[in-house]
Amino acid sequence: MDDMPLHRLSFDEIDERRNPRPAEQDFDRVVARAMSRRGFMGVLAFGSAAAALGIGPLLTSTAAQAQTTSRFPFTPIGISTDFDIHVPEGYAWKPVARWGDALFSDAPAFDPAKGTTTEGQARAFGENTDGMELFVIDGRQVIAVNHEYVNLDVNLPGNPDGLPLSAEDVLKLQNAQGISVMEVAEGPDGWAIVVDSPLNRRITNNTPMTLTGPAAGHDLLKTPADPTGTQVLGTLNNCGAGRTPWGTYLTCEENFNGYFGSTDAALALPEAFSRYGIEVEGGYGYEKFDARFDLSKNINEPNRFGYVVEINPADPASVPVKHTALGRFKHENAELTLAADGRVVVYLGDDERGEFLYRWVSAAPYVEGGDTSRLLEDGQLYVAVFADDMTGKWVALTPEATGMTPAEIAIHTRMAGSKVGATTMDRPEWVAVNPIAVEAYCALTNNTNRGVKPNAGGDATPVGGPNPREKNGFGQIVRWRPTGEDHAAETFTWDLFVMAGNPSVHEGPFAGSANVNVGNMFNSPDGMSFDSTGLLWIQTDGDDSNEGDFAGQGNNQMLIGDPVSGQIERFLTGPNGSEVTGLLWSADRKTAFVGIQHPGGSWPDGTGLPRSTVIAVWRTDGALIG
Repeated sequence: MDDMPLHRLSFDEIDERRNPRPAEQDFDRVVARAMSRRGFMGVLAFGSAAAALGIGPLLTSTAAQAQTTSRFPFTPIGISTDFDIHVPEGYAWKPVARWGDALFSDAPAFDPAKGTTTEGQARAFGENTDGMELFVIDGRQVIAVNHEYVNLDVNLPGNPDGLPLSAEDVLKLQNAQGISVMEVAEGPDGWAIVVDSPLNRRITNNTPMTLTGPAAGHDLLKTPADPTGTQVLGTLNNCGAGRTPWGTYLTCEENFNGYFGSTDAALALPEAFSRYGIEVEGGYGYEKFDARFDLSKNINEPNRFGYVVEINPADPASVPVKHTALGRFKHENAELTLAADGRVVVYLGDDERGEFLYRWVSAAPYVEGGDTSRLLEDGQLYVAVFADDMTGKWVALTPEATGMTPAEIAIHTRMAGSKVGATTMDRPEWVAVNPIAVEAYCALTNNTNRGVKPNAGGDATPVGGPNPREKNGFGQIVRWRPTGEDHAAETFTWDLFVMAGNPSVHEGPFAGSANVNVGNMFNSPDGMSFDSTGLLWIQTDGDDSNEGDFAGQGNNQMLIGDPVSGQIERFLTGPNGSEVTGLLWSADRKTAFVGIQHPGGSWPDGTGLPRSTVIAVWRTDGALIG
């Protein structure tokens, strides 16, 4: 890995190269702190040993319950290791939108060997689909979907090492990212893009946007091109998503740091950059051909990314809005719900090892048909603190608590969280709120640094609480229930819905929790969504080598969990090399749309370049799927 160029590494691998962890530590001590798997499975709801690991009532005798109380209308499937999609008997699937598929009739046809042109990519479905939401607008079904990043070897197949060689190459990559807004419709051959729909739109790394909230106009957001600090071009590394009850789409900027570099190798960077992983050496080479990404020419440009962006899918001419009040970090998704009094609550995960879980509460309630323009600007941002006794609290990130101004809190949110003692987490990814119970879940995907090294801000990452395993390569899902069944409450109780693991390789904590077995095991939970019946759909983005710690786990997959019984079963497996990410349902709930990101081989066409794709999955008997 030391000799591999940065653009071929994952963001975690880049971090390891730049900030290597210390020599191996004694693993026996974490085993001594945890219980054996045999003891773990035998503990009932209120056992002290379960509390010590943060495992709540759901992880008890779920296997016995599942035999008679299963709510799953399918026969679980096994693992796969091939380059295909697999779903249960009685279900079917087909592609709906592939990288390079036209949104407009003037887009050139996709070339299986070369992809598409720079101009054509701005008129076609983007690369590496991720979070997405569906909107019904004047009877039309419209999907807004993120395009998280590019695979340089795939998107620039003729270039040595896949690196951009010109400004034209950079623009092509920029046009492949961002968001697609597209109308879809079901016809005789299934679901497809409605080409030339008046609601179709591409939003890219260069689309004009407005900055709002406490950081707008701050000196750290001003650039030569925008001396006001209120206007920015584009959105970067759009990962998870969200939706508002007033009909807008929330897209979340995650690993924005990798796009910036400096043509001056001796440039001294601001101290705050280190907390966000911004380095002189960029990951994509944009800085060589686009001055906006050259830190030696635009030192403040990175401060204009890392936010939640609001888009109105009903108005293709509308200007997207970056909400700085929701904080600047590596946003995974934005899960919006309402408090008991109608105020807007947004849960937000910061997807980096040892970073934090956040919550936003609006100052005013949401009123249907009322003014919603300030609901994501006026309010309070909080960060989570978890205690080992399975309670927790939300700490307000105020000037009094942090010693920072509101603008500084919005720009340097991670530092604000550190100042109030937030709990360092195992990469908080998607948050999902149960529609039929007042509870929320967060996928903590993994953290190989847990108990080994601090986070980038120097905060300790001790083993304990909702992060009970050292060098955690499997991940877990934490659940919390707000006090008084009110998502605006300042306190909550928590437990772990599941600890992923591999019982065919390990005993003890790394075998997983009691609702994990050889038949349903997985690693690295990432995307999550609830269906209308209150079942939790879990998507994975982990190690699909099927070797070592991950032997027998196969390709990345989508599972369904029952919050009541704790039962988890495998529903779908993706092509080897891919991540399964992004999920929504058609208006009639008879089709699930699922994202397949960075597939291997030549999936789904069988020849040429692999293509990130949104697929439709349905029951062949025509019944509801979610």
